[in-house]
Amino acid sequence: MKEAGEETGLATICEVVSLDAINTAVKYVDMLQIGARNMQNFFLLKEAGKAGLPVVLKRGLAATIDEWLNAAEYIISEGNPHVILCERGIRTFETSTRNTLDLSAIPVLRSKTHFPIIVDPSHATGVRDYVPPLAKAGIAAGADGLMIEVHNDPENAMSDGPQSLTFQQFEELTKDLAPYSSLAGRSFGI
Repeated sequence: MKEAGEETGLATICEVVSLDAINTAVKYVDMLQIGARNMQNFFLLKEAGKAGLPVVLKRGLAATIDEWLNAAEYIISEGNPHVILCERGIRTFETSTRNTLDLSAIPVLRSKTHFPIIVDPSHATGVRDYVPPLAKAGIAAGADGLMIEVHNDPENAMSDGPQSLTFQQFEELTKDLAPYSSLAGRSFGI
């Protein structure tokens, strides 16, 4: 991860699930990620806060917005104000997609917090074809950024292949997103 970040100039991020994972990750990455299933792992949140790196906090599968913000407080309580909230879909009765992307969370969060907000349409839908329209909708709704799965060979990916865009699809999407960003009064870049 460190080599990839240095070679590309891009920031790197790693999901952590334990204190050992945090202690290892801080040596190699620029940001930590707390996944949806650990959003209420308060020990892990506090340890991530102590690490000093920015933390992407994904919304829990059935978490309310206030529960999500309260989880962020555990990170902040350890002196780390660098929290990024990631809406990745919540569990509903719908079965056409893996989860339901809650775009209404974006303006609600804007009214309640100053944290940056990103949207993960890949994990929300679990379906590659649905990622581009929901990425556009996320930007139009005011998200500060997107987290999108990309793979050079999604059909043979070891995980998350069905939701991963190819490099070409990702390039096309980035071109398509620029006008949405502009309309939302933001600049767009990778």
